[in-house]
Amino acid sequence: QVRLVESGGGLVQPGGSLRLSCVAFGSGNMIYTMRWYRQAPGKQREFVAHANQSGSTNLADSVKGRFTISRDDAADTVYLQMNDLKSEDAAVYYCNADAVIDGAIQTYWGQGTQVTVSS
Repeated sequence: QVRLVESGGGLVQPGGSLRLSCVAFGSGNMIYTMRWYRQAPGKQREFVAHANQSGSTNLADSVKGRFTISRDDAADTVYLQMNDLKSEDAAVYYCNADAVIDGAIQTYWGQGTQVTVSS
């Protein structure tokens, strides 16, 4: 069983920065891929970024050049550094991870952390 806990959300002005963290509890299980998604009010949840076990990363086009995903496997943590935040970045950000549980890959979600972008 894996539990994901996000933190780091808050209120920031346009052009500002935030750093989100997600800690995975249950590190006895192999975590292969960690991802960030976001969901704004009235919209579908959308992919933001992911980082696989080897360190390879991918970002949604809407955040390329502004966001960076990284992971610290020793700390069982994935980060999302968000720079030059825009109004359209405001959303609840969710951590997601794929882990091996009893020989099968299972997907887990955190509870989310709110990011508000406002002047």
